[in-house]
Amino acid sequence: MRYAVIMAGGIGTRFWPVSRKEHPKQFLDIFGDGTLIQNTIARLQGLVPPERCLVVTHERYVEKTKKQLPAVPEENILAEPISRNTAPCIAYAATTLAKRDPDATMAVLPADHVIGNVARFHDTLDVAFDAAQERDALVTIGIDPTYPATGYGYIQYDGSGADPPALEAYPVRTFAEKPDQSTAERFIDAGDFLWNSGMFIWRADTILDQIETHLPDAHEAFAPVRAADGAADSETLTEAFRESPRISIDYGVMEQADTVYVVPGTFDWNDVGDWRAVYDLSEKDEHGNVIEGEVIMQDSSRCYVQTEDRLVVLVGIHDKVVVDTGDAVLVCDRESAQQVKQVVEYLHAHQFEEYV
Repeated sequence: MRYAVIMAGGIGTRFWPVSRKEHPKQFLDIFGDGTLIQNTIARLQGLVPPERCLVVTHERYVEKTKKQLPAVPEENILAEPISRNTAPCIAYAATTLAKRDPDATMAVLPADHVIGNVARFHDTLDVAFDAAQERDALVTIGIDPTYPATGYGYIQYDGSGADPPALEAYPVRTFAEKPDQSTAERFIDAGDFLWNSGMFIWRADTILDQIETHLPDAHEAFAPVRAADGAADSETLTEAFRESPRISIDYGVMEQADTVYVVPGTFDWNDVGDWRAVYDLSEKDEHGNVIEGEVIMQDSSRCYVQTEDRLVVLVGIHDKVVVDTGDAVLVCDRESAQQVKQVVEYLHAHQFEEYV
C-alpha cells in the first residue's frame, strides 16, 4: 500500500517577517491559490488519498493543521514534541506506518514546495514507488536542472545520457552540497547531476533498517516507541526525540547507504525557499515588479513589494524585496534573500522573541 508522509514542522525563517513561529510558511497562502500544505495534499489526489496521508508537524501546529486539512484523519497528524531535523521526523513516521501496515511504502514530501505538471509528478512518483518496492531501495527524486543554481544540493547519478533523462530509477553515485557558482556550472556541463529535491520514497521497514544501520542512536532512541502498544504516550515520544541526534536524513542515511536510486523529475518544481523564489514564480507588471497591497512605485523596477495594511512607496528602487507586516519591515536585495534566515537567528540571539 502506498502512503505519503508530509513534513510540516518547520518555521520557514527565510520568509520572515510574514512567516512567524505561530504561523509558519507552510500555512501561508503565498500565491492566492491555497496554502502550501493544502496544495501539497491536493496534488496527491489520484495517487494517494487523504486517508493514507500522514502529516508530521510540531505539536504547536496540530490544531492549525487539522483546520487546514479536514480530509486528513486526525490520527494521521503526528505531533513532534521537539524539532530535531528530518531523520527523527522520518523515524517517527516510519515507525507509525510500520505498525499500521508492515508492507507500507511511503513517499516523504516537504509541505512547502510548488509543483507544476502534476500528471508528470504522478508519473515520477509511480516509478519511484515501484523501484522502492521491487528493489528494497532508498529512492529520491532529482530535478533536471535548468541553470547552475547555488542554492540547491546536487545528486550525481549513472544516467543514460539522454536529454531529458528517461523516466526510470538510476543508481546514485554521490551527493554534493550546495556548490559555489563555478562548481555549479561544472555540474551542469557534466550532464549527470540533478538538483536534490528533498523528496524520498521507500518501504517503511527499509528505512527503519537503514536508520538502525547508519543512525544507531536514533534507532535506540525510538525503541520504546516501536515497543508501545499502539501510539506511544507523550512522555515516551518526547524522550525519543530528546535522545535522538539532530540530523537530516540526507546526512544520516542517504549519503551512507548503498542501495540508493534517483528518479529524474521533469515537472516544474520550486522549493519556494525565500522571497526571491516568490518573485520568480509571481506574475509581474510591465516594469518587472510584483506588488501585493497598497503600493506606489516611482521609477522602480524588478522589485517584490508586499504590505498588509498601510501604504508603501518606492522611489528609484530596483531589484529589492520589501515586506511590511505592520510590526516589522524587511528590505533586502532580491539576490540576498537567503540571508533573511540570519536575521531571525539574530532576533533569537538578542531575545527579540516578539518578532519571531
